[in-house]
Amino acid sequence: MRVLVIGSGGREHALCRSLKLDPQVSELHCAPGNPGIEQVATVHAVDPLDPAQVADLATRLRVDLVVVGPEAPLVAGVSDAVREAGVACFGPSSEAAMIEGSKAFAKEIMQAADVPTARSRTCENEEQAAAALDEFGPPYVVKDDGLAAGKGVVVTDDRQQALDHARSCGRVVIEEFLDGPEVSLFALCDGSTAVPLQVAQDFKRALDGDHGPNTGGMGAYTPLPWAPDELTDQVMREVVHPTIAELSRRGLPYQGVLYVGLALTSKGPKVVEFNARFGDPETQVLLDRLETPLGGLLMACATGELGLDPVFKDGSAVTVVIAAENYPGTPVKGDVITGIEPSDNAYVIHAGTRREGDTIVSNGGRVLSVVGHGPDRQSARRHAYDLAGRITLRGSHYRTDIAL
Repeated sequence: MRVLVIGSGGREHALCRSLKLDPQVSELHCAPGNPGIEQVATVHAVDPLDPAQVADLATRLRVDLVVVGPEAPLVAGVSDAVREAGVACFGPSSEAAMIEGSKAFAKEIMQAADVPTARSRTCENEEQAAAALDEFGPPYVVKDDGLAAGKGVVVTDDRQQALDHARSCGRVVIEEFLDGPEVSLFALCDGSTAVPLQVAQDFKRALDGDHGPNTGGMGAYTPLPWAPDELTDQVMREVVHPTIAELSRRGLPYQGVLYVGLALTSKGPKVVEFNARFGDPETQVLLDRLETPLGGLLMACATGELGLDPVFKDGSAVTVVIAAENYPGTPVKGDVITGIEPSDNAYVIHAGTRREGDTIVSNGGRVLSVVGHGPDRQSARRHAYDLAGRITLRGSHYRTDIAL
């Protein structure tokens, strides 16, 4: 099959790398891509937020499947345009993608489907936000209602900081704090059926020990040996299937991946957030361990023919994100990157990079994801950090405690 991937980040490089290894994939394209992606796919200069441009490219390339990576193109309606052009698409419609595009909509769906989640209030102004903060108390959790590239959430004991964030966002969801570790479960969905991938854990804070500001994710690992054996079955039963059913009831059949961010609280798992796409950097480790060919899985979702659960390899994978100077503030761009050649048990996924002649330079906040794998978590961790330590990028930083 001929496949077109939409996006330019680490998630899309991981998807392209995995699709390239699938013997069913005869031709692989990506738009707009990045220097890592261009090593495994033909890249095209298309605006990923323009549904007409993407649909036209898919038609011209005569692809069999379009895989939409990021959330913004999904909310913009790219998958709708591709389907209208007669091409199978992995990614929910713009209306179904509002499960991520609006925190308030996600809460509405969860309430209707009786999905366990934090109590919350949707606030339209500062007065409502102040009342909600006082209702729930510290730690305060304030979420921008719209898309914020994974950085629209503030969790703080400082009421003024929480109120300032609410004021800067406009419409927000304020909710009670959920105790316990957070994990991620991805479910592949074909509109009526859903099957789980492995559980993974990512690390959102910028600094070691879960300190510093919130980020889009500084690292991840899978599997989680400490997670309850019944966790996946419980989440599919209590969260994924009811959510998919509620969306279908509203005429919004969900085709793509549903990312379930969970807090393992003292009262059981509760949903922290939904995403309408593969998470980054969890995708990097999940696809590293995936044994089932990816192309067939994504096509089955796009065509309503999803069958057996995916199979994963033994062993572990760990990814460490190398971030640019000043990330997650305004990252410094244009610095030269060296040392990204793979080792026997680790390799580099490009996220925020660009090519200048024969040189690779930084072009975003999260610049690279270094993926290590091995028979156990400790060896995978060691391989990832050994390679990360050989990479040079002026002013860069990464956490040293991923998967500890």
